[in-house]
Amino acid sequence: MATKPKKKNPRLASGRKRVRQDVKINAANTSLRSKYRTAVKNVEKAVLAGDKTKATELFTKMQQVVDIIADKGIFHKNKAARDKSRLASKVKALALAAA
Repeated sequence: MATKPKKKNPRLASGRKRVRQDVKINAANTSLRSKYRTAVKNVEKAVLAGDKTKATELFTKMQQVVDIIADKGIFHKNKAARDKSRLASKVKALALAAA
């Protein structure tokens, strides 16, 4: 049973402050990453269910979330664009199939 070695506490005040900041930033980034993934999954679920109105509504909300999180640098802008593009084509195909 291999356990990770315990991290040493930094001696310098600036190092201790950096550790405190990293904990806060890590928690915020984790939360935003989760929000991003949830927004994308919700659109995919609506598309699979075949619900055109719900899918388009969720897609517009998802675009806002994705853009904000990409601007913050949590996910790369190209990944955000790729996800939006793929979901847009799925929603559009759903709209064309229902029409």
